[in-house]
Amino acid sequence: MRRGVKQSTKSNGHIRVISGQWKGRKLPVLDLEGLRPTTDRTKETLFNWLAPYITQTTCLDAYAGAGSLGIESLSRQATHCTFYEKDKSAVRQLQSNMRLVKADSDSFTVIQGDTLQLLGNSSMQQSFDVIFIDPPFNNGLAAKTIELVSHNDWLADDGIVYVETELAAANYRVPDTWELLKESQTKQLCYRLYQKTST
Repeated sequence: MRRGVKQSTKSNGHIRVISGQWKGRKLPVLDLEGLRPTTDRTKETLFNWLAPYITQTTCLDAYAGAGSLGIESLSRQATHCTFYEKDKSAVRQLQSNMRLVKADSDSFTVIQGDTLQLLGNSSMQQSFDVIFIDPPFNNGLAAKTIELVSHNDWLADDGIVYVETELAAANYRVPDTWELLKESQTKQLCYRLYQKTST
């Protein structure tokens, strides 16, 4: 989920839950410049890839924005999702959206803060089964996030990582223990699914 700097508090369209317990729900997205939720087409492809893995998992939506990926995961029976989001207005909207779908308060945690700082904080460290890395474009954040996730062991054994970047940033490196499972791209972006292996 990408976002820019300028912002207002008015609604700017919506995200749609594709499947699961909240299928068809439309949730508002704030008018934050540069915030472009993952498209339905990309999200549908991603969650088709994730279908064998997502149930009963703990997830991290590392650049949450409107929370599209984390909410979709919870709708599809993930056990818990942690949302990291830097923008205060986006955090408030995300919390509002969780109330709109009547999500169990024990099933999610919303943390406002800089993702790189949060991932670099060893006192907060925990392991996630699924991590979504969909950072703002043109900042080199994907590579830095991958490095922190790997170095500080945020990903559980056999865990899954989704990485979405602009095409120009798709040459990032991943650890040798991350096996590429799926990959696709559009004219604007590249998205890949990895699994952490024991080898």
